[in-house]
Amino acid sequence: MRNKFELLAPGGDIESIKAAIIAGADAIYCGLDNFNARNRATNLTFDNLNGIVRLAHEYDCKIFLTLNIIILESEIPALVRLINKLVNTKIDGVIVQDLGLFYILKKHFPTLDVHASTQINTHNEGQIAFLSKLTASRVNLSRELNIHEIKHLASVGRDYNMLMEVFVHGSYCIGFSGLCYISSVKNGNSGNRGRCSQPCRDQYKTTDAGKDYPLNMKDNSAFSDMEALADAGVYSLKVEGRIKKSHYVYTVVDQWNQQIQRYCDNQALLTDKSALYTVFNRDFSNSYLQGDINKGMFIDNPRDNSIQHFTEIYSCKTDDSVQQVRQKLYDDKTVIIETVAEKIQNLNIDKLPLNLYFSGDAGQPLNVLVTTGGAEYSLETEGVLAAASEKGRSIDEELLTSSFKSISDNDHQLTTIDISKLADNVFIAFKELNVLRDRISFWLNGSKPLIEPVDTPRLPRIDVVDEKPQLTVLISNKKDIETCQASGAQVYFQLPDSLHTEVKKMVALFTEHQNLVPWFPAILIGDHFEAAKTLLETVKPKRIVTNNTGVAHLAIELGIEWIAGPYLNLSNSFSLECLKQEYGCTGAFISNELNKKQIKPIIRPSGFELHHSIYHPIMILMSRQCLFHQTVGCKVKAFDSKCLKGCKKTASIINMRESSFIIDKQKGDHNAMYSQFNFMNTDIINDMPAKFSHYFVDLRDIKTDTQVSVDKAALLALFTRAINSDDTAITELSDAVTQTSNAQYRKGL
Repeated sequence: MRNKFELLAPGGDIESIKAAIIAGADAIYCGLDNFNARNRATNLTFDNLNGIVRLAHEYDCKIFLTLNIIILESEIPALVRLINKLVNTKIDGVIVQDLGLFYILKKHFPTLDVHASTQINTHNEGQIAFLSKLTASRVNLSRELNIHEIKHLASVGRDYNMLMEVFVHGSYCIGFSGLCYISSVKNGNSGNRGRCSQPCRDQYKTTDAGKDYPLNMKDNSAFSDMEALADAGVYSLKVEGRIKKSHYVYTVVDQWNQQIQRYCDNQALLTDKSALYTVFNRDFSNSYLQGDINKGMFIDNPRDNSIQHFTEIYSCKTDDSVQQVRQKLYDDKTVIIETVAEKIQNLNIDKLPLNLYFSGDAGQPLNVLVTTGGAEYSLETEGVLAAASEKGRSIDEELLTSSFKSISDNDHQLTTIDISKLADNVFIAFKELNVLRDRISFWLNGSKPLIEPVDTPRLPRIDVVDEKPQLTVLISNKKDIETCQASGAQVYFQLPDSLHTEVKKMVALFTEHQNLVPWFPAILIGDHFEAAKTLLETVKPKRIVTNNTGVAHLAIELGIEWIAGPYLNLSNSFSLECLKQEYGCTGAFISNELNKKQIKPIIRPSGFELHHSIYHPIMILMSRQCLFHQTVGCKVKAFDSKCLKGCKKTASIINMRESSFIIDKQKGDHNAMYSQFNFMNTDIINDMPAKFSHYFVDLRDIKTDTQVSVDKAALLALFTRAINSDDTAITELSDAVTQTSNAQYRKGL
């Protein structure tokens, strides 16, 4: 029964990977120096990787490599070179976020097993169908889902032969993965590039609710939910922690290994969490899994909670008793560290010595015995050895070293060439030696041929079309429809996250205003995704914009034109080509995290619209949690469907450097945080003329500190003139809209 589950462990460095292996992990996810979403981890070199894979496989443990960041255009050649090497390793899968990378892997590297990263934020069945088309074999589900939502998606996954992965232990993020830009906006360190600096853990000015760390959440622990996870059909139980140390990884994996095994053996499950509290934690919560999104999920301290936990357990009242707990905790951790060090000290990841023993005499075939890692292989040439005087140079150690040095590969290092049993002054044709070499390489590769390298794929460059750019505008208030449509701009209307409760009103709205384009949000869970299906089937709009690939799947099935929204984090030509070729997409927004240099080389597919936002409030995170509990306070203990539908609030928090962040909750939407100033970038209009077919402005009523001195009609008139390279209008815009930022366009990723 154990094979129904996988315990998936983090591996941020070699010691942690070894610790996970000896603790009983079934699989480990780890990254190389580049292209992975934990740049702060030590990570592996390519040479390390092969030794790690070999070691893990000796313990029946799989290795999944993280390539889970968005990819820049300039990085494609280096990425393809890396994948050309990876296909000839024995890694068990790659974890991917970027749609362009999915596309490259499907088209050019079909032997690699592909997993969808948590950064894609999969939370509805349409997204699973969408990812299936890109040959994803498993998906890591959103951390915010409850057990009933997970069970439904696991059932859907079985229809697509796709496994479900769920985080069961480790850090909770305050924001939905892939939709958190706070580190990018604040420090230029994008979470979508593996550089999150965790400003959500920072100290802020004390809030009205008396909190200093208002965004800091407790850690996730589903340790007591093993039965529910099994019943839900979850296959992979994933531990977070690639920046944690080896003693942490060992302890958590060991505890979960015991828990899974007890479940499989029908034994009583573990209830004592003392070991989990001994290593780093911020206290624990399983509230997302339980569907109880409450204020108890926060902790006003981002540091290790272990001492606080045990002082409460032992009811410490004096400084001496606290010191005793502190000392015991130190001693317990020391024992774990020493235990791990002892258990992993003999785990070797060095290349295996490769030994070649040659033998034979004139008139006989040349024989070679190959030994490595306890295995051996014997083979001989088809031709026979001849006396050197008849044919030329005799075989010696120098000649054989030159001929066979290339058989050293990812796992093996040629160490010995022994010719003690080979007759003197004999010769054989070089082609015979080459055949021997190739046969040995074939055997070392598991009796499989090496996969030939693929050149960096080339996309056709289209001729620049002299087209007049079009202005598009997003609104969320019905009162703005007439004004915006009168401007001549194409008008998008934002649908609420709680679409299920508003679907009848939205159907009526789009039926009345048939030129209005539905704008679908990034998060649509459960009934709200079903409501999206109802709306599309009923209204049958000509086109939509969607930030959710599940809705894109619905549009494809219904034959509706669709535009990929800005929150799909598109950053290279191959992601655009993927959307067009695989999904019939009409157009797409380029990520606003990119700078001029990163945008310029992106190739727009033929007949494809390219959109870019030049004015919008900068959303820096979206959360399923309530952001008012820890800021201004909220009397409601838990965030539920009533809160999602009815709550409308605004607040702000200020960090210790006096930077302000706007917390905004619109009726029908999840909690969101925005940067203090709106993004406005008219530079791109002149920087890249004819690059974009559509320029976008967001005129929703999100209150930031940006000041606008004209009404929306006048503002749209200015933007319309500006996108047609009217420099006077650009100057007027800078006067009319003040306190803005285009820092992301200047910094990039």
